[in-house]
Amino acid sequence: MKTFSACSKDCVAKWWMIDATDLTLGRLASFAAKHIRGKHKPIYTPSMDCGDHVVIINADKIAISGKKITDKKYYRHTGFPGGIKETTAEKLLADGKGERVLENAVRRMIPRSPLGRDQMCKLHVYTGEAHPHEGQKPEMINFKEMHPMNSRSKN
Repeated sequence: MKTFSACSKDCVAKWWMIDATDLTLGRLASFAAKHIRGKHKPIYTPSMDCGDHVVIINADKIAISGKKITDKKYYRHTGFPGGIKETTAEKLLADGKGERVLENAVRRMIPRSPLGRDQMCKLHVYTGEAHPHEGQKPEMINFKEMHPMNSRSKN
């Protein structure tokens, strides 16, 4: 028996779309990372980019459980001495930068390598309903109904 190793002609990328309204951040991020890497496919090969494109809309309406909305910190550095900047998920969502919260969550689940950086190009996150990928005809995934813990109702 021989081990199957996918090559570039075997990998065909599909387009998926997810509405992030009231979805739990970590569950959605792990689902998107799995599809971007291609781990849901039987031809998954760790050294090949066999993943699909994932379009996420309404990223500013994502639900973050517990006290992470105020306690979770995001750091960036300007490149100058003493130039570390800090913000919270609450500030990012209030400023309309919800896509940054979701992109950071997915980026941290992808390998830190040239292949991982190429795979991150397959993630497309938008804060509103509009997106420029209608020509690719993405299939809608009803992530909310896959498991009851995938969504949070805001009380």
